[in-house]
Amino acid sequence: MSELLVVTPLSLERLAVRAARRPVQVVRTGMGPGRSEQALERLTAAPARALAVVGFCGALDDTLRPGELVVAGELRDPEGGVIACPGAEALVDQLVLAGLRARVGTIASARRLVVGDARGRLAAAGAIAVDMESAWLAPAAVGRPFAVVRVVVDTPDREVHRPLATVNGVLRACAVLRRAVRPLEVWARTACSGATVEGI
Repeated sequence: MSELLVVTPLSLERLAVRAARRPVQVVRTGMGPGRSEQALERLTAAPARALAVVGFCGALDDTLRPGELVVAGELRDPEGGVIACPGAEALVDQLVLAGLRARVGTIASARRLVVGDARGRLAAAGAIAVDMESAWLAPAAVGRPFAVVRVVVDTPDREVHRPLATVNGVLRACAVLRRAVRPLEVWARTACSGATVEGI
C-alpha cells in the first residue's frame, strides 16, 4: 500500500505533480462534479493510506494572489453541506517550511465556473476559494487522512473566464503544485489516524 494518493482533476495538474518525481500515486479524474462522482469507486478502492486533492482554484478573498496555496480547513458543497478536513494547519506548516505561500480556509465547491456576483456571495458565506471538484471527491477519503490543496490562478480583481488560457499564470501554478508534493508526503506520513473525513 502506498502512503499517498494524489487526485488531480486536470491533465496539467497531474503533469505538475508528476514533475516532482516523487513516489506517489497520481490519478486524474476530469473536471467538474459529474466526473468526480464517476471516479469515486476507483478512488475508494485505491490502496493508499492518505488521499489529497490537488489542483487549481479561483480566489474569493481579495487578499489572495495567484500562486498562493489554499489548504481546505473545510469544504462546502452547493447544497450547504460541510466537510471537515482535519490536519490542515499541520499541512500548511509543511508547505510554508518548503518556502511556499499557503493558508488555511474554507473552499467552496461549485457546479460550474464562478464569476462576478457569484464570487461575492460565496465570499460572504465565508469561503476564500472555489473549485469544481473537491466536495464530490471527498467521500473517497472516508477512513483515511484527507487534504485539499489548491493553487490560486485567478482573483476577484483579475477574473479570468478561461483560466487555462492564461499561460503565465498556469505555468506558475504548475511550478507551485510541483513544489507542494514533498510537503504533502511529509503530511501523509505524519497524519494521525484520527485525521479522517468528517461530516459526509
